[in-house]
Amino acid sequence: MPLSCVAIKRRAASSVALWDDPQHVFANPQSGGADAQAKIPTLHESAILARRIMHLTTIGTLSTVFPTTNASVSEDRPEGLGGTPIGLMDYFADCEPETGHPTILAVDIATSFKNAAAGSNVTLSMRWVPPDAHTRYYSFASLPRFSLVGYLEDLPHEDVQKSEVVACFVQHHRDAKAWLPGNRIHRSRWVRLVVQNVYWIGGFGDRAYIGWIPVEVWRNVTMDELLRVTLPGEGQATVWTLLDWFGFGWF
Repeated sequence: MPLSCVAIKRRAASSVALWDDPQHVFANPQSGGADAQAKIPTLHESAILARRIMHLTTIGTLSTVFPTTNASVSEDRPEGLGGTPIGLMDYFADCEPETGHPTILAVDIATSFKNAAAGSNVTLSMRWVPPDAHTRYYSFASLPRFSLVGYLEDLPHEDVQKSEVVACFVQHHRDAKAWLPGNRIHRSRWVRLVVQNVYWIGGFGDRAYIGWIPVEVWRNVTMDELLRVTLPGEGQATVWTLLDWFGFGWF
């Protein structure tokens, strides 16, 4: 039988009361201590987790800002949108893992790419959804997510060939065959999001790093590292569920 809201709040309160010293959430426990296995991941470890998410997750939110003028826009766009951000779903793929820059198939007629062409900064946000999310009651606030901040850069033909971008991208997005460069529907081109900054939220702050990851750390993650790490809910890795948050333990 489902618990009442009052009962859930009481269990939540009792669970929070177990945190004798809330300040411990801002620092890793001493090595060798009883809580050593619950340490907060380091910057490098967090970067590896983020790179694995980018390697496995191929749909994100591409955010841009509307330009201050509609002069070059051939659409019935409302007035007063200049400087307003907009986030829209878009495909990407990890076709250049040695660089850390995600590959995107830019369709020029799309709002995100119009804004980018007008000079907008770009962010690509993604989050990790465990494979069994439809069968377990996860606290999604405990799962990692992050944003890549940067700008779009056209991929030179030689880089498209060297990284086998077409095969890589279509492997993840079979329907994208319809709007590959040279299609008869819309003008499109291959671009990379050149990553300049990375903002990471690994989950709850008592067990995950939250903050900026230096771009050098992001770029220096190796393919071997991202293939060996396991994300929450992937395989045997653990993750908080709603019942854990309310003090009922793992299930």
